[in-house]
Amino acid sequence: MTRDVDAAALEAPPGKGRDLRALASHQIAGPLAALVIAVVVFTLSTSTFFQSENLALIAQQSVVVGTLALGQTLIVLTSGIDLANGAIMVLGSVVIGKMAVHGDPVTAALVGLVVCVAVGAINGALVSFLKLPPFIVTLGVMSVVAAGARLYTSSQSYPITSSFLTCLNDGPTVGGVTITYGVMLWVGLTAVLGYALSQTSWGVRVYAVGDNQRAAELAGIKVTRILLSVYVVAAVIYVFAAWQALGRTPTADPSGYANANLDSITAVVIGGTSLFGGRGGVTGTLIGALIVTVLQNGLTQAGIDSLYQQVATGVLVVVAVGVDHLVRRRQPR
Repeated sequence: MTRDVDAAALEAPPGKGRDLRALASHQIAGPLAALVIAVVVFTLSTSTFFQSENLALIAQQSVVVGTLALGQTLIVLTSGIDLANGAIMVLGSVVIGKMAVHGDPVTAALVGLVVCVAVGAINGALVSFLKLPPFIVTLGVMSVVAAGARLYTSSQSYPITSSFLTCLNDGPTVGGVTITYGVMLWVGLTAVLGYALSQTSWGVRVYAVGDNQRAAELAGIKVTRILLSVYVVAAVIYVFAAWQALGRTPTADPSGYANANLDSITAVVIGGTSLFGGRGGVTGTLIGALIVTVLQNGLTQAGIDSLYQQVATGVLVVVAVGVDHLVRRRQPR
């Protein structure tokens, strides 16, 4: 399992120098520096970016993909990938939305949870027990689930009128700025998952499986059980993302969030989690999601064409993967 501090930091003499070097080598140091630089640049280049209302808007715009990316992070840490996560989220949202039209919204939410967890368990079983490549499995499941959502709704969207299903877009107002429950939930989920990954035996096993499955098996770790649990936990998180989406846009639309899977992977990669597995974490993913939204928001306010926003995001992803590849090559075998 790869640690957050490199060998150079550990070999530094005790004191302030060692503390600074350890901080600089932390997994989130790069993404955090990129976020700060982006905020400073857009603050200096636009007159409205750093206004409290706009900063609150950035946080609110990040919650759906940011929450979805938390589940993606768990899977990427095991050296997998989930191309179906956006489709699973949409399926959950339309199941909830359609059932809530003529039924109890809480019951609808529970059914949506069961459906999403079932799909996640199928993904996990195919990857863990049958040893199929996660890319191929989730690509196929994405097609099936996306088509299933359209068939279930006859390609119709359903308006959400339940205050329970839209409550995550509400929240207390502090200094004229609304801090939504959705943002609170996103941060809370990040904290819970961060604790689970860093302070529990399950988290240790997740990193071990991602770093080297064969070595993990030799160490007595039940790899199939860990992989299955990761896909199931990720599916539960996708349900929270569906709830976030119903709050942000109170319509259950089977064609919505078409690029959510790619956006979540972008947030994970920019946040410093290695696509090769065993390295990274959910705190970096939260920062990565904010970076993507800050870029989109700042470039829009600066009057930059949306195509250039995609170019900037794509360049960031390639740079992040390239840096990760170089770091992995330098690590001792």
